[in-house]
Amino acid sequence: MKERYVPENDDPRWPSDDKDTSSTEPKGTKGEGQSTVWLPMSGLANGKTEELSVPKVTPESGSWFEPVVEVEDEPDVPVTPTPQWSAFAPVTPVEPEKPERPAEPKTVFVKPAQSQRGDEPDWDQFDRGAATPSRDPEPRQEPPVQEKAVQDIPRRPEQNRVEPPRPAPVPSATMHARPVRIEPAEKRFDAEATVGIQKPEPPSEEPPAAAAAPKPKKRKRKVLVITAVVVVLLLAGVGGASAMPKVSNRLGLPWAPNAPKADIPKPAGISRVLHGPDINGAGPTKDGLASALAGPAGSADLGTLTGTVVDAATGDVLWDKNSGTPLTPASTTKILVVAAALLSLDHGMQIPTKIVQGADPGTAILVAGGDPSLTSLPLGTDSPLYPGAAHVDDLVAQVKKATGGKITKVQLDVSLFKGPTAAKGWDPEDTAAGNTYMAAVVPVMADGGRNDPKSDHAPRIANPAAALTQKIAGKLEAQAGGTTTAPKDAKVLGEVKSQPLVEFANSLLQLSDNMLADVLARQIAIAKGGEASFTGGAAATMDVLKQAGFDLTGVQINDGSGLSDQNKIPAKVLSEILAVAAAPDGKDPRTAKLRPLLAGLPVAGGSGTLEKRYADPASAAGRGWVRGKTGTLSGVNTLAGVVLDTDGRMLVFALMSSGSDQNKGRAALDVVAATLHQCGCR
Repeated sequence: MKERYVPENDDPRWPSDDKDTSSTEPKGTKGEGQSTVWLPMSGLANGKTEELSVPKVTPESGSWFEPVVEVEDEPDVPVTPTPQWSAFAPVTPVEPEKPERPAEPKTVFVKPAQSQRGDEPDWDQFDRGAATPSRDPEPRQEPPVQEKAVQDIPRRPEQNRVEPPRPAPVPSATMHARPVRIEPAEKRFDAEATVGIQKPEPPSEEPPAAAAAPKPKKRKRKVLVITAVVVVLLLAGVGGASAMPKVSNRLGLPWAPNAPKADIPKPAGISRVLHGPDINGAGPTKDGLASALAGPAGSADLGTLTGTVVDAATGDVLWDKNSGTPLTPASTTKILVVAAALLSLDHGMQIPTKIVQGADPGTAILVAGGDPSLTSLPLGTDSPLYPGAAHVDDLVAQVKKATGGKITKVQLDVSLFKGPTAAKGWDPEDTAAGNTYMAAVVPVMADGGRNDPKSDHAPRIANPAAALTQKIAGKLEAQAGGTTTAPKDAKVLGEVKSQPLVEFANSLLQLSDNMLADVLARQIAIAKGGEASFTGGAAATMDVLKQAGFDLTGVQINDGSGLSDQNKIPAKVLSEILAVAAAPDGKDPRTAKLRPLLAGLPVAGGSGTLEKRYADPASAAGRGWVRGKTGTLSGVNTLAGVVLDTDGRMLVFALMSSGSDQNKGRAALDVVAATLHQCGCR
């Protein structure tokens, strides 16, 4: 919207500081050093040019911009309202009936039509042909008004005001009623609603035609002035905005707070090819490594320590401390189970869970396939413990679709697993209800037997297979009917499958999940034609590793999880398996199958069972560099994995501590692994 300029008091009536006494003083009367001169003005009246007087402006009479139209009182002439009331519509002169002398005129103030802004005057009404600034965004086009005599202009009573008689005769107001301003040079000009100085136009020699519309005045100067003001405002706004820190930073202006304080460096070439460990350069020497590990490996907090360090690129043993001595491995036993599974099973293998139809059409049988990772979370919600796990709701939905929901009883078939549900060397509390790290080993359960599917430290359920059967029966609006053996070739009502073997193994290693490890050992036994039990799983694991060429001298295992305190494994067996997994591509045919073992190892200070370790200053250097499998039992602390030294050389290590305090022993092992990362050791 265009703005109009007004004086500082913002009064559109333009009050003048000079008194106007022209209507009360005689012509030529001199005041205080000045003379009031009546300006000669001419206008068309009664068909001829007559001299007119400028009406007096007083506070009572209103604004100079309110046109004063003086008309003779002619009561006999009927007044017909015009279609659109306007104070400044073109008029046609009317020849009066030559009165002997003019009647006393009445002064009528006709106010312009009010704008939409309440009591503000409509500035466009002053002069439709003049370049008067408008309050509207676009100039308004007034429809043509039929020419009427001044007498036809409708009068509004509230606008009638009577001026006192003037000394000079006043001609008939048959000329256009327009506001007039007085210039010192005795010239008159049409007044305009602006304070901008206008260049006066000389009056025309010929009188204007009575019916002609007023000539529009040029607005060029006003447009230029307004444009200049807008440009200045825009420049000021842009300048002010550019001074703001956020704006200047985003535009990268020189004065921005974030502007570079020095020359921008030249772009450097980058390679998007990932580089593996260094296999061609010189590796650490035995003497260098022995010197670096002398202090950390000799810590009293480690109790009896055995271990070994191997160069993965060459297979050379760089450091050894009684690595052939069998010690209790705790959860590092899982390295043997995962390695045997990767060597003997298809990496994409999935464990099935089925529901088949029983002898009675209204009976469904849950057939356990050995998947403890089945999740009770709703469809669309992935398990945080076992990513990619199958959903109980999926299985139930398939059964409902196949039977139309006509199931009255759900039974359980757990015949896949044999033998006891707890291994030799386990503490009786390991399978007790409420234990947080193990439950009875059965071939089917939800969320590893936990009562909270989102927490790894949630208490385990005493009989997780029976609990799952009841859950499924409830979802099918049926009753749980105890255990049975499913008929051969029974109709399958629903089936779901676990995540692939590699992802299953990753979850196992990250969480050091005891249940998944013992179930996986049974899957190896099933694949080898053995018995799916603790004994069968341990025997199958040993057989696969021996057939793969690993020396298992001194190895004795009773489970796949490492909970048994009667398990014995030398450190060199752990390091040999990891060294093959970390060997350069193509060097050993076993490496391709064992490589996923490294991906599942927890990262120091980053994931799994190592997430909260390596926070001490003595071991902080290993954060993000050490990857290892942990093992902890009473008086036992073990750690086996891989680490890159300062030269990018891959080192494989296996460290086993016996007779050490749990917290102090863990911290001491972390210092040894962190030292390997800091070592160039030549």
